[in-house]
Amino acid sequence: MKTIVPHLWFDKEAKEAAEFYISLFDQSKLIDTDVLHDTPSGDAETVDFELAGQPFEAISAGPYFKFNPSVSLMVACSTAEEVDTLWKALSEGGTELMPLGEYPFSRRYAWVQDRYGLSWQLSLTDGNKPAQKITPNLLFSGAANGRAEEAVRFYTKVFNDSGIDEVSQYGEGEADSSVAKVNYIGYRLLGQAFSAMDNGFDVDFTFNEAISFMVYCDTQKEIDYYWEKLSHVPEAEACGWLKDQFGVSWQIVPSEMSEMLSTGTEEQIQRVVEAFLQMKKFDIATLKKAFIG
Repeated sequence: MKTIVPHLWFDKEAKEAAEFYISLFDQSKLIDTDVLHDTPSGDAETVDFELAGQPFEAISAGPYFKFNPSVSLMVACSTAEEVDTLWKALSEGGTELMPLGEYPFSRRYAWVQDRYGLSWQLSLTDGNKPAQKITPNLLFSGAANGRAEEAVRFYTKVFNDSGIDEVSQYGEGEADSSVAKVNYIGYRLLGQAFSAMDNGFDVDFTFNEAISFMVYCDTQKEIDYYWEKLSHVPEAEACGWLKDQFGVSWQIVPSEMSEMLSTGTEEQIQRVVEAFLQMKKFDIATLKKAFIG
């Protein structure tokens, strides 16, 4: 089944952070690490890993992008003890964004920014076992505030096996921001759970490349389709990366490139890296030619 993979950009700590996160969740493991030589960031280490059975990728590629709460990972916890345990581990050396406690939407909840800057929302599910343990959440702030529902409706048209499951609007006086509309919207893209909200406070947490979403494609036609639908900022196009009209970053990637980078010889990998560094939108035929040599 096709997946959309959250991608995390670190300065130098990608493997260290991945191993820390793996230690916190069942059904989690380190899958692979590779080093891409001579990139614009120098030698960049890539890390593939799973958390609660879900795929994630990370890279150590320099101090160019910083995490902020515009994208967080929502964790569905089955017990209050699980919330407390994760809160203790993730808040150590980090920052508390919403204190651990009881809220109208959850009997046990906290929002923390961990020691690496990544944001987590920890919530007790009260016996409702979700299909997905960890759900990426988009917080629309600044110029994008008030556009959460518009964005979600756009994404669900772009991706197959998608739909909106729940929409909750801010009540009168609930949001300090005059433009915030939606306090929660749950949706699916390619069958995966996501959520979004408008920022109820006038704080500008701008989307950036620190967190992007990788869309793996089997054909050039798929790559061309997603690129045409999602790319909205020409100057952000580079090495398969793009930004959409809401500022969210995506990577449109050939499915077989991961295999090239993980199984190829050092010379093959270097040829592939040199080829894709020249690209904006990936060209599968050119990458294959580079791999074969």
